[in-house]
Amino acid sequence: MKTRFSSLVTLKKSAMDKSERVVQSANADLNSATVALEISYSSLRGVQSPSSGTMTQLLASRALLSSQREIIQHNKDWVDYAQKQVELAKEQLKKDMIEHEKFKYLELEEIKKILKQKKLEEAKALDEVALMTYGRNN
Repeated sequence: MKTRFSSLVTLKKSAMDKSERVVQSANADLNSATVALEISYSSLRGVQSPSSGTMTQLLASRALLSSQREIIQHNKDWVDYAQKQVELAKEQLKKDMIEHEKFKYLELEEIKKILKQKKLEEAKALDEVALMTYGRNN
């Protein structure tokens, strides 16, 4: 049954669906960031520090460790950013769900009101028919 809220309910439903897709995308991004961070930690563990060798080898090893630490820091920042994006997306989804439910409730109340009005009109019509037939019989 169409009401004045039907189009708004459809609009809010599509906004809610879009927010759900954004949350899923943000979660996927967070998972990617977490995996990248784990990989960078395991790569750091795999780097061997030379116990002997030339100064160039020691400097190269130190540069490699420094580079790996920078990658880890970058991935930590990425994880933090992704977590914030997930939180923001969830908040937006919550707002959209509330708006959708609000208009859905208003639509349901409007439908109840219309059905009640139709019932009342039907009852009046039946009363009229009953009076007309009662008048004919007497």
